[in-house]
Amino acid sequence: MIKVGIGQDSHRFNFKSKSTALILGGYTIPNAVYGLDGNSDADVVLHSLTNAISSITTVNILGKIADNLCKEGITDSKVYLKEALKYLEGYGIEHIAISIECLVPKLSEHIEPIRGSVASICNINLDQVGCTATSGENLTPFGQGAGISSLVILTVKKQLIT
Repeated sequence: MIKVGIGQDSHRFNFKSKSTALILGGYTIPNAVYGLDGNSDADVVLHSLTNAISSITTVNILGKIADNLCKEGITDSKVYLKEALKYLEGYGIEHIAISIECLVPKLSEHIEPIRGSVASICNINLDQVGCTATSGENLTPFGQGAGISSLVILTVKKQLIT
């Protein structure tokens, strides 16, 4: 059996602090002027992937579970993603498709490191992760430089027990 999940997340930039790192897919974007504002590290890529898993498992991680982890001081989105992965129970990831919208920073040189980081966190092959980025052509707040949005489509397949 094959299942498909979809997840989305967005955060505005933290224009008040230049010390906040910009993290996308577990990868820190070097020389980014601003990071994203959020209770956690605000990694929109990992949040959208976590939400895509939740759409398959029906276990909402980015809610009470992540809020409780934040209260404990755990703000690394990799922890939230790993928590979501536990609930896939018998399903293996076939493919992750990531689409990121932002005006800044330009992400073309960061696509491969983002893919590599996501593949590593999920313990899958690099060719199972696709990632694209768009400027949004000034049509949305993300295309106007106010923040970053990410959309993920996830395909999983029931694993055969041998």
